[in-house]
Amino acid sequence: MHVISRKKLREFWENHPDARASLESWFADVKHTEWQKPEDIKAIYRNVSILGNNRVVFNIKGNKYRLVVAVQYTFKIIYIRFVGTHQEYDGIDAETI
Repeated sequence: MHVISRKKLREFWENHPDARASLESWFADVKHTEWQKPEDIKAIYRNVSILGNNRVVFNIKGNKYRLVVAVQYTFKIIYIRFVGTHQEYDGIDAETI
C-alpha cells in the first residue's frame, strides 16, 4: 500500500515522541501489505474500527493515540486523515475528516 503522507506521522511524533515507535512500526507494516477489503485489515489488526466512507481507525500506543486513514482499495492507497490523542479524536467525525 502507498501511504500519503508519512509527513503527518512525523509531525505528530515530533510533538509526541512516545508515539514514534508505534507509528513507525505501523507505517513499515502497511507499506508492505495489499489490502483488498476491510476484512483484510481486520485479520491483521483485530482492534481496528472499520467505519463508513472507507475510514479505518487504528489504536496507537495502547489506545493513547488514534490514527484515522481513508483506504482506496482499488488503487492501493492509504490517506492519513487524522493522527491525534484520544481526546482530540473524540472531537472529530472520523467518517468525514
